[in-house]
Amino acid sequence: MHYAALMTDSAALLARAIGARVKQERRVKGLTLDGLAEAAGVSRRMVVNVEQGSVNPSIGTLLRLSGALGVALPALVEPPAPSGGKITRNGSGAQLWTGDLGGAGVLVASTDSPDAFELWDWTLAAGERHASEAHAAGTRELLQVQLGSVVVEVDGVAHELGTGDALAFAGDLAHAYANPGDGPARFSLAVFEPGAGTSHRTDTADDRTN
Repeated sequence: MHYAALMTDSAALLARAIGARVKQERRVKGLTLDGLAEAAGVSRRMVVNVEQGSVNPSIGTLLRLSGALGVALPALVEPPAPSGGKITRNGSGAQLWTGDLGGAGVLVASTDSPDAFELWDWTLAAGERHASEAHAAGTRELLQVQLGSVVVEVDGVAHELGTGDALAFAGDLAHAYANPGDGPARFSLAVFEPGAGTSHRTDTADDRTN
């Protein structure tokens, strides 16, 4: 995730909430800062910065931490949902990715472990691309283009989609989303991850700039 030196108020609130939850889960699991860093495959400094709420961690870093802590990604960024359901009002989702050109990946709804379902609202500016590492085994994704055109690359194979087109694909393979058009693109993304948080994930992206 890219972020400015001075975070917006909403980004700062999200960073602090994530930090508090990571620290809570780490203590519940009886892990030291070094222990969590080793289990997640990130630096100790990254864990400290996340817990202090001084950085907006990348999606890849959050996946590493959630895997090491044995919780699903939504558990780190959203409060527990009430038993009857939870409404996410327009504009209040957790923005977990911001592109260099203004695109955004927003987690708008999710369910809890052991099997996680996530619903995302993505926008990509013209020429923008987001690459994702392979997620945990069995992860599946459903994508539908709402505006513009999107190229989805799955394990090296490109799928060209126009407005209204949809694609089902394996999220446990390396994949990426790109906007080849001259205008903005928007798509909805549903992610199913069985046994979320129970397996360690890897992320080849730079923790500072994903």
